[in-house]
Amino acid sequence: MDDGRPLFLQIAEQIEGSIIDGSLPEETRVPSTNELAAFHRINPATAANGINQLVTDGVLYKRRGIGMFVASGAREQLLERRRQDFGRKFIAPLLGEAQKLGMDAEDLKKMIDAWRDEA
Repeated sequence: MDDGRPLFLQIAEQIEGSIIDGSLPEETRVPSTNELAAFHRINPATAANGINQLVTDGVLYKRRGIGMFVASGAREQLLERRRQDFGRKFIAPLLGEAQKLGMDAEDLKKMIDAWRDEA
């Protein structure tokens, strides 16, 4: 872990990735802050910041005395957020460049299909 972004964000994104890929299904317990801290060799407060971010986002919730759990609907929530992020990061610039080149949606679809066929 250390791609230049704050560690707590990396922890949160790692947990999000596990929820999205199904390795942390909804209503299952997530590793504790101490477990995350020990595994990643970071300060427990840093791990707690990542967990707390996910609680704030409604992805995790606390069961008193038991730990943090993946909330119902968390996977779909995360997928929708990532789809929106994907649109902002990739689709909006793609459409802007296509417009500059005089391409319409059908032209883009043909280009995508051609690239997919090559892959």
